[in-house]
Amino acid sequence: MRRKLELYIHIPFCAKKCDYCDFLSGPAAVSAQQRYVEQLIEEIACQSAHYPEYQVPSVYLGGGTPSLLGAKEICQIMEQVKSVFDLEEGAEVTIEANPGTVTMEKLKAWKESGINRISIGLQSADDVELKNLGRIHTYDEFLKTYQRVRQAGFGNVNIDLMSALPGQTLSSWRSTLKKVGRLKPEHISAYSLAIEEGTPFYQQYHGHPELLPDEDEEREMYYATKQILHDMGFSRYEISNYAKAGRECRHNIGYWTGTEYLGLGLGSSSYIRGIRFHNEEDLGKYCRIRMKEDSDDRLHQGHLRLTDKEKMEEFMFLGLRMMRGVSGSEFLKRFGVNMWNVYGDVLTKLMENHLIEADSPFVRLTDFGIDISNYVLSEFLL
Repeated sequence: MRRKLELYIHIPFCAKKCDYCDFLSGPAAVSAQQRYVEQLIEEIACQSAHYPEYQVPSVYLGGGTPSLLGAKEICQIMEQVKSVFDLEEGAEVTIEANPGTVTMEKLKAWKESGINRISIGLQSADDVELKNLGRIHTYDEFLKTYQRVRQAGFGNVNIDLMSALPGQTLSSWRSTLKKVGRLKPEHISAYSLAIEEGTPFYQQYHGHPELLPDEDEEREMYYATKQILHDMGFSRYEISNYAKAGRECRHNIGYWTGTEYLGLGLGSSSYIRGIRFHNEEDLGKYCRIRMKEDSDDRLHQGHLRLTDKEKMEEFMFLGLRMMRGVSGSEFLKRFGVNMWNVYGDVLTKLMENHLIEADSPFVRLTDFGIDISNYVLSEFLL
């Protein structure tokens, strides 16, 4: 059986960097975008030669805003991927898209190139909340984008939402959930806003919790998400992700369950053959790398070989994010040791406190455990 290798392709450009965003992204001239795509295509070709024994079950074009690129550039990237990697039949191929950057021409080209899943960054159905976030689109512009996506024949769509926003109330969050649910996307990702250091939001809100929904209201938003989406036919399969039956994001599941992945493009991260590394993070330096001659020396940085202990830790705190939990038999298969022999004391303590439950061979978080998941998951650090 062929080994599996997921591909993540980073497009670091956006029309305007959102005030809460700490991703490696930002605006750039069209000429810089084109030069980047040329270099990315070179990297894809060069890196593929290192992984002939792998088959690719999923490809994810993330950013930034990949939909900012022209149809031609996305097609060039996809053609290169298909020509040098062995894509699994029916592989899931996702592109992130923001309202206002999607045309019918792009959608048709994406479909022809093999892209079969679109993730639309809405965040909120309230225009005031969108403005507070620094988003450049309105809810009406999102609706037009969503309609185009459906008209182009895409049958697998995710919508990103964000709670605990400045100016957001429980009522407005419930309204967003219902509006989006009624559109019947196949998948909804619902995350809480994180105030990251180095962003305009950090300067504005750090140390000023009164400007954001308080802890009790945030918890009510969390409970409303689960209930409203359940009532609208979405099953929760991961702490922050909901899907219609059979429409779970295969790429993300691979990440949470330890599938190896190769990051392509500026700053992207990889985990292959037990080693973590990431790409050059400076755009100018990245574009000057001679991919065929010195890519391994200059492109890949921060190499770290994980110990068995670190692999076990990741297996537990990533796998427990999923509602099905972690499998004791899979743990034994991967590490050659019984999970209860390694984590027995922790598991017993968490079970006694009703934070996890066991249903052989799986161990999973309870509803209470999900509420304080950061604490629970930290318990598995050896």
